[in-house]
Amino acid sequence: MDIRTMQYYLAVVREGTISAAAKTLHVAQPSLSRQMKELEEELGASLFVRGNRRITLTEEGMVLRKRAEEMVHLMKMTEDEIAQIKNHISGSVRIGAGESWSFHYLSRTAAKIAKEHPDIRFHITSGDTQDLMDELNNGLLDFAVIFTDVDHTLYQSIELPEKDTFGLLMPKDCPLAQKEELRFSDLKGQPVIVSRAAAPYFAGSEELSSLNVIATYNLIYNASLLVEDGLGYAICFDKLINTTGDSPLCLRPIVPQIKNAGYLIWKKYQIFSPVVQMFIDEIRGRFFD
Repeated sequence: MDIRTMQYYLAVVREGTISAAAKTLHVAQPSLSRQMKELEEELGASLFVRGNRRITLTEEGMVLRKRAEEMVHLMKMTEDEIAQIKNHISGSVRIGAGESWSFHYLSRTAAKIAKEHPDIRFHITSGDTQDLMDELNNGLLDFAVIFTDVDHTLYQSIELPEKDTFGLLMPKDCPLAQKEELRFSDLKGQPVIVSRAAAPYFAGSEELSSLNVIATYNLIYNASLLVEDGLGYAICFDKLINTTGDSPLCLRPIVPQIKNAGYLIWKKYQIFSPVVQMFIDEIRGRFFD
């Protein structure tokens, strides 16, 4: 006896005739009749009282109906439990990222995965490119979001869809805030705070090299406090600091604009856990298919 035969037997009992059961099961009536006959032969007992318009079970047939129901129910429970184990994914995803609005693409993916798999944990490290690359190469991160060129011989990558642009963060009541956009020439003689991540993009600019760089930073929140407290003006990505409402700060774009792409990278030739592979597949499927 196998489970399928038990399911067929219960269908015959439920429908009352072999022909009705055959239609429900989408099998040929002669085939179903033969299987019921083989089942009786295997058990060495008659299961049906033949000759009536509807199936009538013998005493042996009633015993089998009870056991068949138990067997089918047990198999269904077993399948459900195995499916739960198979679909129960837990583990951690470790992401290092420079500060950028484009991190939303990762955070939205993390939120979707967490709803479907509540035992997955996400660990986020903020930092500049060099710090994150060190941690990625040392196995402390699964992914890094960087804003420099990718070495494709060592890393796989996904370019994030939206590019960041640079602006100048300043107090709303300062004279530069009256301008709609700024050039480096407007900053001559002004105290400037520069991100370590931004410095390579302006390395070839003679105007930037002539500026009064009074401080550097790697996280914009602390830099925004320096701006708020009057140390200087910060060159940073847009959309990172809230400059609406009661904020004492504003941001003006620097022209000509430099658009900067972010890349999600991970090491090549490495076997990932199911959780980390799921994150990669989800990122690709949500935003890049």
